[in-house]
Amino acid sequence: MLPFLRLCWQYLRAFILIYICLLIGNGISAIIPLDIPGSIIGMLVLFALLSSQILPPAWVKPGCHLFIRHMALLFVPISVGIMNYYQQILTLFGPLVVSCLVSSLVTMLIVGFSSHYVHGFKKIKSNKEPL
Repeated sequence: MLPFLRLCWQYLRAFILIYICLLIGNGISAIIPLDIPGSIIGMLVLFALLSSQILPPAWVKPGCHLFIRHMALLFVPISVGIMNYYQQILTLFGPLVVSCLVSSLVTMLIVGFSSHYVHGFKKIKSNKEPL
């Protein structure tokens, strides 16, 4: 019975910590005048706590593993909710596709140039002599 209770406590602790970070993110989102969702700010709070090692990763790992394992199921309500706006999406399909393509291209260019800037251009050494 003791291992079962320990496992239940680990899951409960993970869910409570994740939910507390979500509530903190929602609170910060309500205070600041920017239109950043509270869930995103909550994830950043959780990331800051984990990266600064204030929060041990083992405490949130069981809950995160469960969420990631069932992530496809979590997207079903969002997908069904999008169907309520089918006509609006259909009328704006062209601009949506163009904006997705342009933003993806800009992101790839920025990441590529940033990577070259950070890592520098390295010459490849070869064993062959030039002709």
